[in-house]
Amino acid sequence: MDSPIDTTLLNHQFIVNDPLHYLFDAVKAIAVQGYDEERCVIYWNKGSELLYGYTSEEALGQKLEDLIIPHDIRKPVVDEITVWLQKGTEIPASEITLRHKNGKDVPVFSSHVIFTNKYKNKQLYCIDVDLADVKAAQALVIYKERMLKAAFETIPDLFFLMDEEGVINYYHTSNKKNLYKLPKDFIGKPMGDCLPTDIADKFIKHIKKVVKQNTVECFEYKLTMPQGLVYFEARISHLHEYKQVVVIIRDITEQHKSAEIIKHHAYYDALTLLPNRFLALDRLSQLLREAERNNEKIAILFIDLDDFKKVNDTLGHEIGDKLLIESANRLNKVVRKEDTVGRLGGDEFIVLLKDVNDNLNVLTVVENLLKCFREPFSLDGRDLTLTLSLGIALYPDNGTTSSELLRNADIAMYQAKSLGRNTYSFFTKKMNKSMLRRLEIEEQMHGALERNEFEVHYQPKIDIKHNSLVGAEALLRWHNPSLGNITPDEFIPIAEHTGLIVPIGSFVIKQALNFLHRWQNIQQNPYTMAINISPRQFRDTELLTFVENTLTTENVSAKSIEFEITEGVLMNGQSYIQEALIGLNKLGIKLSMDDFGTGYSSLSYLRRYPFDVLKIDRSFVKGITIDKADLDLVKAIISMAHSLGILVVAEGVETKEQVIILHELNCDYLQGYYYNKPMTEPNLIAYSKKLLCF
Repeated sequence: MDSPIDTTLLNHQFIVNDPLHYLFDAVKAIAVQGYDEERCVIYWNKGSELLYGYTSEEALGQKLEDLIIPHDIRKPVVDEITVWLQKGTEIPASEITLRHKNGKDVPVFSSHVIFTNKYKNKQLYCIDVDLADVKAAQALVIYKERMLKAAFETIPDLFFLMDEEGVINYYHTSNKKNLYKLPKDFIGKPMGDCLPTDIADKFIKHIKKVVKQNTVECFEYKLTMPQGLVYFEARISHLHEYKQVVVIIRDITEQHKSAEIIKHHAYYDALTLLPNRFLALDRLSQLLREAERNNEKIAILFIDLDDFKKVNDTLGHEIGDKLLIESANRLNKVVRKEDTVGRLGGDEFIVLLKDVNDNLNVLTVVENLLKCFREPFSLDGRDLTLTLSLGIALYPDNGTTSSELLRNADIAMYQAKSLGRNTYSFFTKKMNKSMLRRLEIEEQMHGALERNEFEVHYQPKIDIKHNSLVGAEALLRWHNPSLGNITPDEFIPIAEHTGLIVPIGSFVIKQALNFLHRWQNIQQNPYTMAINISPRQFRDTELLTFVENTLTTENVSAKSIEFEITEGVLMNGQSYIQEALIGLNKLGIKLSMDDFGTGYSSLSYLRRYPFDVLKIDRSFVKGITIDKADLDLVKAIISMAHSLGILVVAEGVETKEQVIILHELNCDYLQGYYYNKPMTEPNLIAYSKKLLCF
């Protein structure tokens, strides 16, 4: 039997609704508060303590609105409770933000029920579910949605969402100019129906692949858009669980242009815009494969501009560059569209002629190339004539590989040079043998100085009036263990071409001066020494310093030295040539013009430079006993030289008759086999002692 309780105290005492409270006490995840008709708390479970921060002891007896109802919603909440109690209008379950003991907001989903106890008093129970985690999750979703939207707005890519059949369901872009069609024309339609056939086929193929293999596919394509040709990159992935396909398309036009520029720099000559060596040889390899497959002939033309270096050095690199550009244009105008003109480097070009029938077919092109260069170049107000030397190698007659054909065409080009330039030459086996010899000499020349393979010999110089030895000319000789004796005519041009003439020339100067000092002391005679100086040595900025130091080191007077210079040195016309000649002259060294009469401007050089000696070329000396013209020329040279105060040396004297005639013509000095061949140091010393005994 229930205990009698004063109903007037029900609103102020905490009545235990036992079965219900036991249930709520067992559930900590849900906050349950019970309160009476005056909204005083009569029940406060553990879940409420955890959610709102008040212990049960703190909450019981307190007004609910004083505990957890924020001030801004306190009146509406109280009004709702009052209406429910008086009129039975239920408070709907809803999300509401209540207040924690520490003042912080507590988001909850709140439901309300009313019980009438056995004393006929109404008890209200509020059941709150904590929404903090839900709200946090919702906030995160909203954040991600906004972040994704912001990313979409800032990324210029096209985004498409489609089903596994390629039907477009959704799209997004911040830049509609890259849409090939308007959205109304592609939403709900297969991607394949919205693009040109060839590109649509690419999309269909890659979509099928990602659906089947669950991979990410990437490919490039291009479309003609209103703004021009646009290059795109498409990336496709598969959302397997949603049976959706994501396609992201990026405009890569600028990257494509940059790549093309880089590619162009890698494969094309920056000055002439012709294919460079790398690309030209790559095309040659392709031509060879096609020619082998189709049983065709091809021709490789190796072209070198005659005397380009002289023009470049004399008129400057700016004119030289313009000349190269114009040369490239002329070459391109002559050949067919299917042929290739490339620049190998410097003033060397290559022309690749595909599918040639015979030599006559090649010659037509070759003659046209030579002809188009015979027309003067008009550059910066001056007309320049530039000719070609052209070597021809044919596939398969002259080789079957790129390197072999290029090498043989190069050999043929050098043959054209030796024929007088401004001409062409087909490759022959004889040329190949000659070039192989040249390469062997060049290879062995490297290190020849260190291996002590060079030796200086000396050819006596005779005073014709007194029939006495006055000096010698230093002449370099080379014996190589592999190649044997190599003549100066063979190795000097190669040394000049490779630049090895500079250290070799220094070796000759040092050896000759060292011997001259010893020779003069042994014989107590003021012998002189003539030494040949090459064009390349004059380009050595250290030449003057080296000569001056060597004169001091070897204790030789500069007046005993005579440097022999060919017209080739003087033709360059560069200021450093003149400066070097003046510098040598100031040191007291005599200057001799070698091979006089074989050049075009020898007389003018005698007037312009301080020459002391003139050497008549052996080709004229040889003919004085049999050819009146040679005799008259030698006579005129001697007379002219003497009128200028220049001594004359006749070289290549081989007979007594030549000696007699030269004596009659008042020539000063003689050299030649009639007296002796070039000899070693000991032999020359012995020879000079013998002459002194007479």
